[in-house]
Amino acid sequence: MPDSRLVRLATWNVNSLVPRMPRLLEWLERVRPDVVCLQETKIAAERFPRLELTGLGYEVGALGQGPWNGVALLSRVGMEEITAGLTRDVAWDGLTEARAIGATCGGVRVWSVYVPNGREPGHAHYAYKLTWLGALRDTVAAELRRGTPLAVCGDFNVAPTDADVWDPQAFVGSTHVTPAERDAVAQVRALGLEDVVPRPLKYDRPFTYWDYRAGMFHKNMGMRIDLVLLTAALASSVSDAYIDRDMRKGPGPSDHAPVVVDLAGPA
Repeated sequence: MPDSRLVRLATWNVNSLVPRMPRLLEWLERVRPDVVCLQETKIAAERFPRLELTGLGYEVGALGQGPWNGVALLSRVGMEEITAGLTRDVAWDGLTEARAIGATCGGVRVWSVYVPNGREPGHAHYAYKLTWLGALRDTVAAELRRGTPLAVCGDFNVAPTDADVWDPQAFVGSTHVTPAERDAVAQVRALGLEDVVPRPLKYDRPFTYWDYRAGMFHKNMGMRIDLVLLTAALASSVSDAYIDRDMRKGPGPSDHAPVVVDLAGPA
């Protein structure tokens, strides 16, 4: 019987799954993660390309609403108890958006989350972002009461510290770095999760997102906003963590790169 433990976990905001599918399939075959958390899939669940993914041995859990948002989980170590959405609904413009999906994969409870952008401080979308993060905190608290190892991964749209942006002065007055946003993410971590910071592969800081504007990626003018948060026992078993910057290169990339985390020993 094959080993069903989760030993390689990844998260990637693909910024529209359909045009990114060739790159995703190549990457899955090369990197062979056991569980992948996807965000910003921008595709309805019923149109999700399951056949191509099941052909590579992955079970699929997807939550989508057409051309906006969308999250998914891919697992080749089993998938049980799929949960679509947070424990309490948080609506934007009367709609509960497709921003969170959880499942038990290889003995680990895994969540893929896509936190709202917030647009700008003072905007209604910024207040929605903080409320959504509060609902995520409540969801994580409920998950931790289960006693199962937990991984919360995804695009948090928050840089936890000034070291997680290329120039703090460039972000003054912007979202992603405000004290309220950082505190909301810190409250999620404070429940008992550790932030796994990947090792930098080329530059001195491991950014995960670079704007499409000319030169931002090549100058490493980025941000670390794609996070992997693990319970202490899982975090202590991390043997490696890195950002696959090569997936931000080439024709038609996402503006995010995957984060890959390897776990040594039983989950």
